Amino acid sequence: MAEATSTQRLQLVEDWAADVAVFRGVPWGKAMMWIFLLSDTFIFSCFLTSYMTVRMTSAEAWPNPSEVFALEAFGVPVPLLLIAIMTFILISSSGTMAMAVNMGYRRKRVGAALLMVVTALFGASFVGMQAFEWYKLIVEEGVRPWGNPMGAAQFGSCFFMITGFHGLHVSAGVVYLLIVAYRVWRGRYEEKGYDIVEITGLYWHFVDLVWVFIFAFFYLW
Repeated sequence: MAEATSTQRLQLVEDWAADVAVFRGVPWGKAMMWIFLLSDTFIFSCFLTSYMTVRMTSAEAWPNPSEVFALEAFGVPVPLLLIAIMTFILISSSGTMAMAVNMGYRRKRVGAALLMVVTALFGASFVGMQAFEWYKLIVEEGVRPWGNPMGAAQFGSCFFMITGFHGLHVSAGVVYLLIVAYRVWRGRYEEKGYDIVEITGLYWHFVDLVWVFIFAFFYLW
């Protein structure tokens, strides 16, 4: 009985170590990316749940997002103008990333690489606008992680923590995209296939999806 159990264990190890594909043909890289994204989902869920709890239990008035995040255009304050542009850019980047994945399936490495670079440029633009948003709140509005002059003191800590963590993901994604795009352009994955483009796309689409929830909970609520 002990020998049979030992044989089964060895067979299980061999089955998992014999190939780079598990879970019914899913490549290791894709499986590990899904596991990473699942863990990241828990983190962002905790952040957003904590934000909702803090906001609903705050004794002080919560700042009005339409006023806090307004941007002047031709001398007239437009509510959420910058945020709308940032959201449009990030959603557009999902489109270019999807086209890059399609190019990868068709083994058109130059097209896939160029579209990934375009996606990275969209991401970099988003991060730049978010940096401007932080500058405006810190320098012009006087918002701090420990307080702000517009209402509840917790507003600053929630805002900087959630948007900063997401911005860090976008920044990492930009670097990731550029590295993979360079390798795709050089033909490094010509023999193995372009699963790496799809794996990169999974990460980028996740980052975009998280922003949709942040936009809804933080800017529209």
